[in-house]
Amino acid sequence: MMIAGVLIALSMAAICAMALYQSRLDAMAHATEASRNVALLAEHDIERNFELYALSLQNVVDGVNDPELMAASPRLRAMALFDRAATATYLGSILVLDAEGNTVIDAASEVPRKGNFSDREYFKVHQNDPNIGLYVGKPYASRLRGGSLSIPLSRRISRADGSFAGVVLIAVQLEYFRKLFASLSLGPHGSVALIGRDGSMIMRQPYDEKVIGRNIRDASTFKHFLSATEGSFSDTSVIDGVQRLYYFKNLPNLPLIIMVAEAHTDIYAVWRHRALLIATVMGALAAAFIGLSFAFGIQLRRRLRAESELAMLARTDGLTGLSNRRTLGEILDGEWRRARRTRSVFSLLFVDIDKFKVYNDTYGHQAGDDTLTAVAKCIGDNIRRPADSAARYGGEEFIVVLPDTSPEGAAHIAENIRAAISGLCIEHSGSEYGHITASIGAATWTPEQDADVSAVIHAADKALYDAKAQGRNKVVLSMSPLA
Repeated sequence: MMIAGVLIALSMAAICAMALYQSRLDAMAHATEASRNVALLAEHDIERNFELYALSLQNVVDGVNDPELMAASPRLRAMALFDRAATATYLGSILVLDAEGNTVIDAASEVPRKGNFSDREYFKVHQNDPNIGLYVGKPYASRLRGGSLSIPLSRRISRADGSFAGVVLIAVQLEYFRKLFASLSLGPHGSVALIGRDGSMIMRQPYDEKVIGRNIRDASTFKHFLSATEGSFSDTSVIDGVQRLYYFKNLPNLPLIIMVAEAHTDIYAVWRHRALLIATVMGALAAAFIGLSFAFGIQLRRRLRAESELAMLARTDGLTGLSNRRTLGEILDGEWRRARRTRSVFSLLFVDIDKFKVYNDTYGHQAGDDTLTAVAKCIGDNIRRPADSAARYGGEEFIVVLPDTSPEGAAHIAENIRAAISGLCIEHSGSEYGHITASIGAATWTPEQDADVSAVIHAADKALYDAKAQGRNKVVLSMSPLA
């Protein structure tokens, strides 16, 4: 009866959980779609206006290059160059600058307002690159309009020979974006932003003047923005620390990114209320069914996990993750028997870190443990076959078991391990090499020999001793009989 009650309660809880989970996914999907629609609205408005601004810029560039038009009176020239663009809402200035950055034509006045803007980025980029085309710059404080925040749209003016003749500038007031974004509904903690592809923040809602112009290219959110043309993801804002669902789109014709983000707290507000109500009712109904089974399950899982961990600890070295000496004995016995039975070659490597005691005394045991772990990884990375295995023999010594491996093959693997350990370049002032190295002895049993596995270990150990005697950081292959 208890089992039946538990099964019924779990079934009810599972159905409830699935419904709530699907409801949560639906809330996220709805939020994604809503953010996408908001982004599309903002995108269409921005692209439409910027297209008009770009056409106005090109009209001015063409007019400036028309000698007949430039010879006309300032009034007629202004009408032809600017039409009524200068009166458009949120346009701060339309200026023509000469090659030195001085204002020569001003849409706001027949007598140009005096100013030199050769230090501005929008001037320098055209001065240095004739192929830049339409340039959308970073936010700046206008000198002609008392520090009003704007972003520049500019084009290069070139002479007939292609040389630099100046720049045409349209300053778009950031108030345009602020009004546009303020009209979009994003919830109490939502955010919408326009960001340059260089990471500069052009406008953000909620508005904070301190954020305008800030570069966020190192933020995790911005890296997502550059990873695809458009998409969505969840992350925490680097600006205000709020976790949000972000939808972003790189505008196809402008170096801008539109980002719409709804806060998770807003997305899941209704869902949380519903989930709390359902969970409360379900909890009251299921408490009698799952109380004892839940406690029993916890105890059972703890026991199984403890047994699994104990079994793993019994077979592996806790520091390096390689097999321990006890497991090594089992591996050696099994592989030795198989080699004797199938009359196949059997190789063994004895690896020892050179002057490890001196290293420990100099750098401390924590550094020693880190080095042992790194060396163990080098060994593991260089034995690729499933039958090959490695174990920590003790201290700084390791043994590698290589079934069906010839002396040449064993020497090759040993050399790879030695080079990998040396390649770690772990500083060791007590070594003649200046860094951690290892000496390796290799031995091979062949069917023609009559010996046991201890003889192979002894031969590999002797080869290791020879490697040490020859100056360390070497591989020596045992050439002596094993018997």
